[in-house]
Amino acid sequence: MTDPISDFLTRLRNASKAGLAECAMPHSQMKESLANILKAEGFIRNVTNGVDERGHKTVVVTMKYVDSAPVITGLKRSSTPGRRMYSGYSEIPRVLNGLGISIISTSKGLMKDQDARRNKLGGELVCTVW
Repeated sequence: MTDPISDFLTRLRNASKAGLAECAMPHSQMKESLANILKAEGFIRNVTNGVDERGHKTVVVTMKYVDSAPVITGLKRSSTPGRRMYSGYSEIPRVLNGLGISIISTSKGLMKDQDARRNKLGGELVCTVW
């Protein structure tokens, strides 16, 4: 797999469109941090760690729905392995005039766009969620 973050986002997108209750994927610190940010912002219901049938660690995401409609309406990978996108704190794009969030990988770890602007930290634009 060349881009595990894109795989993570695609699994979340597919699970929300299919109406699944939860979605499991291979574990990594980056995926767990992304899921925790999405939980804190109210896009998903819960994040837990699990183990699959072969004994590998997994991240299990419980999806969130309102009136049987998924809360996550869009996920887009900004920076890819072939084209990295970096932004200073003053140039971080706003998503749907503040209705969505950008997730940025900074020197202090992953954080949403609002926190990065507040702490005056730029970095790699990982994805946008709305």
